[in-house]
Amino acid sequence: MNYLLEHGFRVLGQWISIAEFAGQVFALAVVFLAQRRTLWTWPVQVGATVLLFAVYASAHLGGLAARQVAILAISVYGWWAWTRRKDPVFGVVVRQGRLTERLVMLGAFVAGTTVMALVLDALHASWAPWPDAAIFVGTLVAFGAQGAGLVEFWLVWLVVDAIGVPLQISSGLYFSAAIYIVFAGLVVHGWWTWNRSAKRVAARDHGVMAASS
Repeated sequence: MNYLLEHGFRVLGQWISIAEFAGQVFALAVVFLAQRRTLWTWPVQVGATVLLFAVYASAHLGGLAARQVAILAISVYGWWAWTRRKDPVFGVVVRQGRLTERLVMLGAFVAGTTVMALVLDALHASWAPWPDAAIFVGTLVAFGAQGAGLVEFWLVWLVVDAIGVPLQISSGLYFSAAIYIVFAGLVVHGWWTWNRSAKRVAARDHGVMAASS
């Protein structure tokens, strides 16, 4: 891994390690695959977490490094969950979250960010504990919702992207910041795709219930 961190190339005068480049390309591929609700989303995510853990640990961003470990665990869950939610017509079945689920997601993000920021600050594990913590917790909320097939996970990713771009730039990770901007465009398209699929599934289920009643 040290080889991947120490070797790389320059783009427009900015240094990019092989580990950062490969990790962010894998992460970008995950968003692309998630739009299509394919099981390949999760093994590719595993590869991204291993590479990006090393990148963020070397940049002294404890929150971003720690989230890679958590993402790895959630990826295993997501892989398992999606194999159980296959539909012959719609692929992985997705739906819009209920009000209580949305409130839980919001509460988890706010409370989790507060706790994580205080922990990072106390341990001197990050030079920017609050945005670092927000990205960490937002990622967990997003991946948890993605594994559950909730459309709202895309909106959480938009929040993570908005926080992540300036933090990456301030950390000198310019390629990662650029990837986050690309993420934002893919996330908007992903939300539209999943939302459309969720409406089709809901309409089908409503029709089945009406026919059986």
